[in-house]
Amino acid sequence: MKVLFIIATDEPETAYNAMRLANVSVQREDETSVFMLGRGVLYEKSSTEQFDVLGEVNRFTGDFYV
Repeated sequence: MKVLFIIATDEPETAYNAMRLANVSVQREDETSVFMLGRGVLYEKSSTEQFDVLGEVNRFTGDFYV
């Protein structure tokens, strides 16, 4: 299955959960892409101790576009 995630927010919890779901999709061997749009490009600054967005992004092995 082909899956595309579009993340257009810098809200930590939302971006974190979207990236967790993208990582699950990769584990299921789906062809997975993530596209950061708008405020989503600020994902590096949106990580918090509770919501490690950057950690999930670094774990992601699919196609990633900013």
